[in-house]
Amino acid sequence: MITIKDKTFVPFIAAESIQARIQELADQINQEYAGKQPLIVVVLNGAFLFAADLAKHLTIPCEITFIRVASYNATESSGTVKQILGLTEAIEGRDLIVVEDIVDTGLTIAQVCDQLQEKHPASLSIATLLFKPAALKKQLDLHYVGFEIENRFVLGYGLDYDGLGRNTPDILVLE
Repeated sequence: MITIKDKTFVPFIAAESIQARIQELADQINQEYAGKQPLIVVVLNGAFLFAADLAKHLTIPCEITFIRVASYNATESSGTVKQILGLTEAIEGRDLIVVEDIVDTGLTIAQVCDQLQEKHPASLSIATLLFKPAALKKQLDLHYVGFEIENRFVLGYGLDYDGLGRNTPDILVLE
């Protein structure tokens, strides 16, 4: 159990379970992308730990790049992705794997994928560590899902509460 600011979080998914599931996802990607050289597109900030551990288990040749998404007007979310920041690689004709920490409503990742599709990649798949089906508002084809979870607030392993808590090896849930 940890407390961050005014909230208390309790264990939800242990680090060992996370690592075992990442190995399984990497094995699946290695098989499905055999003979290809995908570009791994990591959505910051939350997905950095998941992407790093996933990459350690990939045996296929691949490149990794990082993007951030601008969707804010001043201090409030506009609900719309305005711009993808950081993508300098040409992606036309390339196989992309977009790596996300969590898909809940699906609105942000759908807009990211729509913007990437405008650049005509050969293929685009989504890998997410966590998926909340009950929160989904936009239908998505999630190719690689670590864990389907209930619609609760989670923290740790890259996920934060007000900028804090990303550095825990386990995933915790709001008590």
